[in-house]
Order: sequence, then C-alpha cells, then structure tokens
Amino acid sequence: MRPTTRLLHSILVWIAFGIAASFWQPFVALWWELGVLLVALFGIDFILSRSSRRIDIERKIPGRLAINVEAEISLTLHNRSRLNAHLSVFDELPEEAHAPDIPWNGAVPPKGYTAVTYPIRMRKRGRSKLGAIHVLHQSPLGLWQRRYLTDHEDEIRVYPNYEPVVRYALLAMENRENQIGIVTKNRRGASLNFHQLRDYQEGDNLSQINWKATSKRLQLISREYREERDQNVILMVDCGRRMRALDGDLSQFDHCLNAMLLLSFIALRQSDHVGILSFGGTDRWLPPVKGQHAMTTVLNHLYDYETSPKTSDFAEAAERLMKRQRRRALVILLTNLRSEDIANILPPLQLMKRRHLPLIASLRESTTEGALKHPVNTFEGALTHSATQRYVEERNQTFEQIRSHGILTLDDTAANLPTALTNRYLEIKDAGTL
Repeated sequence: MRPTTRLLHSILVWIAFGIAASFWQPFVALWWELGVLLVALFGIDFILSRSSRRIDIERKIPGRLAINVEAEISLTLHNRSRLNAHLSVFDELPEEAHAPDIPWNGAVPPKGYTAVTYPIRMRKRGRSKLGAIHVLHQSPLGLWQRRYLTDHEDEIRVYPNYEPVVRYALLAMENRENQIGIVTKNRRGASLNFHQLRDYQEGDNLSQINWKATSKRLQLISREYREERDQNVILMVDCGRRMRALDGDLSQFDHCLNAMLLLSFIALRQSDHVGILSFGGTDRWLPPVKGQHAMTTVLNHLYDYETSPKTSDFAEAAERLMKRQRRRALVILLTNLRSEDIANILPPLQLMKRRHLPLIASLRESTTEGALKHPVNTFEGALTHSATQRYVEERNQTFEQIRSHGILTLDDTAANLPTALTNRYLEIKDAGTL
C-alpha cells in the first residue's frame, strides 16, 4: 500500500489550516475536526482497499512475433467486485521490447471487464519472456494504491522478419511473383524432365512439338516439361563477429536470415530439399527437409540463431559439410567477404567444389555506395572517397579471383540480397548446372 497524491494534497490542506489556526483562534477547533475526519477517512479507505478483491487478468500473445514488426498483446481485466476499479497496469516486458502504450491507466466497471490491447515491437530475435503483470489498484476514495503482481509468465518466440516470404506466397497464388523482383522463366535445358503431352500453344518452341502424336491427331501436340526436382540446397550461414555489424535497423546477420527464409520458401515450393549449416560460434545442422510444410521446420530452426564474437573458420565448416552432406547440392555460403579473406576461403570452396556446386553470397555494405556518391568538397572528403574506392576495387578483385577458380559469386546490398539470391537460384535451376 502506498499513498496517492490525493492523500498528500489532503495532508497539505490540513497543514495549511493549522498554519491559519496559529494566527486566527476560531480555526483551531476546525483544524482539529478536520484532522479527525481525515484520519477516519484514511483508515476506512485503507481497510476497504485491503479487503477489496484483486483484478483477474488474462493475457493473450501472438503465436509468432517477427523482429522489428509491430504485433499486439491483449489483456482482459476482470473486476469481480461491486465497485468501480481504477487501475494502472504495467506488463513486465523484456529489455528488447518497445511498447510505448504501457503502462495503461483506466477503469474497469463493477462486475464487468475491460479489454486492453497495446502494440509491441521486438528488437531482438530468439526466446524471450513476458513476466508478471504489475497492478496499482486505487482505493474507493482514491487515497491509497494497492500494488500486487499477477502470476503470469509467458515465453515468446521472436522470428526473423518473414514478411517478404508471406508477401511472395500471396503474389505467387496470383502468378505475380515479378512484382517483388523475382523473375520466373520458361525453363529449357538439361534441368527439365518430360511431364506430359498437351495441345500446342502459341509461343511454344518447335522442338517441343511431338510429330508422331501430331500426325495421329491431325493437330499440333507439344511436349510439356517440368523442372527437375528433389535437388538439394544447403545454406551455410556465417555467425561470426563480422556479421554483427549493423546495416540500417538490422544487423547483417538478420538480413542474411531474411534472404534465407525467402530462398527456402521458393526452393521448398520447387520440391527441392533445403538444409542449413551454421558456423562461427553457432555450430548447428538441419538435415535437408522437403515440402512446403517444412517451412515451419526451417523457421523454428532459424529463429534463435545468434552471432558470436568468434572468428569464422571456413575450413572447419567445409569439412563438416562434406561429412554431413554426401549427395550433390547447391551450397550457398552467406557471409561478408573481405579482400583479406581470400587465402582462408578459397581452399574450403575448392574442397566443396569436388562434390557440390558452391555459391558465395556476400553482403555489400550500403554505406560504401553512399560514400562514393557523396560530393567531395573537402580534403577529408577526398580521403574518404579515395579510401572507399580502393576498398571497392580490392573487393571486386577478390570476387574476380574466386570466379577464376570456377566458383559462383553474388555480391549485393542487404536490401537487394533476398530477391537477388532467389533469382540466382532460379537461374541455376534454369541452366541445369546443379
């Protein structure tokens, strides 16, 4: 129990009457009577507050929360007493949560309930907890506040931002994938298997026409092909210290996870297998899974990945992959490549190339592009521009050296990586390289 400002104001009024009574004798009796009245009111209100029933609270949280995506948490406040309940409610949130509308202040009608919904934005992935709900219950006369906690503790899971995946799924239902930059093509080549015969359609290649069936039915009949399925895609994600750098509101690692989710969704939709291997402090392995329902498995595997301050060991990661993945696969290595990494990363890539098709997908810092476009007006600006230009040239030389050994590469900014990586995967499927 603690006094409210109303009680403190009452005491200040009584003190003011006492000061007045010291100068004017008729106020002395009134001052005493007022003091007795206040003490009685304080005591009665204290007893009523202590004996009042607690507010029952139900909390509902979303099944999944995504990093930096606003969600809503609902609180239902039940008042079992016959008196109006004036409350201040504070939900015990983790440090990484942002909820500007908490604490909530309001009233709950007698024998009724009030539903409270407030937005929350999580700034960190992984497991987290919502603790007890703190309640300040005002007494009937508003002179005291009773503080108590409810027995609530809920675990929440904060996933990577999979909004692009959901958006693609909705667009894909209407065959509008190109609206988010993903290009789908009519695929011809070694990666196609015969599917069925159908009537000729305008635009079909002459090589698709089945002349034997055409002569029998006396109309043009075309062969229909479909992509080769049951191929393997292994996502190797770097969890080392370099991936902790921020690029906008998210770390480079979180941008990589977003790209992995979109690519996993597309690959599973293509009936390919998707596996995940992490290295650089977080050493985990998800054996290849298949089917659109496996997207839940991928999400639950990735959501609590964390970076570490360790240096990534590319050679050790390549050896682990070769032991665990025997069947040929498209191996996509997601990292932030620097020119000084060439000696450490080239031998592991060559090792993986003996059995697999490696593709190194590197995040390019968006700040470098901004620095090159910034006008040069000072000597310091000229130094910054020349140093950035030197960094970009060395980076390009590194990728040229990797490509000279027959290794596929992709170098793009965090904002473009999801669609760029998905398009590269579809190009590889189209060419039948895997």
